[in-house]
Amino acid sequence: MKIVPDQCQVSQALDIIVGKWKLLILLHLLANGTTRFGEFQRAIPSITPKVLTQQLRELEEEEIIERHIYPQIPPKVEYTISTYGKTLEPILNAMHTWGQNHLDHKQSKHEGLAGR
Repeated sequence: MKIVPDQCQVSQALDIIVGKWKLLILLHLLANGTTRFGEFQRAIPSITPKVLTQQLRELEEEEIIERHIYPQIPPKVEYTISTYGKTLEPILNAMHTWGQNHLDHKQSKHEGLAGR
């Protein structure tokens, strides 16, 4: 694939998935499936309810996740990664692999310098 720099859409993709918590939310949904709001709060204790709501809404707006509201009292809301959102899985896996390889690269370089 030939990438034309002034037509590159990487920034478009990053705008959708980059946010302080979006990747953790996506990875949680990919690993654990359908998740309720409270389960996200327990899985990511550092996130505030306001920010979690905002990040979930942004992902839902981009059709990466789906929100299911059950008409009961108290209301039950569940989040699921959409079929479209699942197309991110190989990208996230590739980014994870690259990140691990990068850490290994830095570690081996550091160990090489320490051995001198």
